[in-house]
Amino acid sequence: MTRGSRNVAAPTMARWFATLRAAPAKWRRRNGAERLLLLEALLLLGVVRILILTIPFRWLAVSLGRRMTESGLHLTPSALRQASMIGQAVRSAAGTTPWKSVCLPQAVAGKWMLKRRGINATLYLGVAKADNRSENLAAHAWLRCGDQIITGAAGHRQFTVVASFS
Repeated sequence: MTRGSRNVAAPTMARWFATLRAAPAKWRRRNGAERLLLLEALLLLGVVRILILTIPFRWLAVSLGRRMTESGLHLTPSALRQASMIGQAVRSAAGTTPWKSVCLPQAVAGKWMLKRRGINATLYLGVAKADNRSENLAAHAWLRCGDQIITGAAGHRQFTVVASFS
């Protein structure tokens, strides 16, 4: 964690503490439903992080739905609204965790939240070349509900889908 005499983790921790200082004001601006979604997302991001670190992915994949299938593109307006709120809650919660809540934990947490509410969604796993050398691959996960990408939208088009779960 240190490079020379400088602590590399210090900027990350400082950024996290700055986020915590701003949290009470943001919390007060949210309504009750948003607060509950945010708490649920925070809890699930922690659970997913622990599971990713401790169990094989094939065990986790069982909870994500049928492999290599996709959900439909058409949902009711209320389901799309709820999915959008869940995506926002997951992305907001991911920015406040002291651990890394990157694309995969966000997509899994969002998928579980939608599944709990009976809303169909598809979780995608993709890979792309990280640079010009074929041995360097980058991976990404994103979650689609209806025709909206609710988590992992940034840059998802550059990735080739290698698995999907619906």
